[in-house]
Amino acid sequence: MDESKPSVADNHVFLRGVLAEVPRVRTMPSGDELCSFRLTVPRPKGSFGRTRVDSIECATTRLAVRKAAVRIVPGEVLEVTGSLRRRFWRTGSGSATSRYEVDVVTARKAKGGSMPTSPARAVPAKSVKRKPRAARSVPADR
Repeated sequence: MDESKPSVADNHVFLRGVLAEVPRVRTMPSGDELCSFRLTVPRPKGSFGRTRVDSIECATTRLAVRKAAVRIVPGEVLEVTGSLRRRFWRTGSGSATSRYEVDVVTARKAKGGSMPTSPARAVPAKSVKRKPRAARSVPADR
């Protein structure tokens, strides 16, 4: 690829979200330590559907990112940059599976430390409580 010409494709991710749970660190068969965590990110106001937040899986083998992530307490806001990746593996039963996650290159605690208060305020996914929806009346002429 010619480095002098800008690429049409760009796989750069910036996320600012609430750390949903304590980051998990595990040693891979290669000896690398993989740190994985989940960010809860609010959807923009007016987004289609009932879902108000997205829970996004993040992972890294970078020591500096791992150190930053484990210092953040669940419920605090973390900013990360990286790339979207699709990871493939085999389960214990041998079936192939995959998922998308952000391969994190940088991570830091967000200044201010909390998400702005709004109807779509990010909270850890397990504690999201939904209010019952009121029945909507539909005009008879439709």
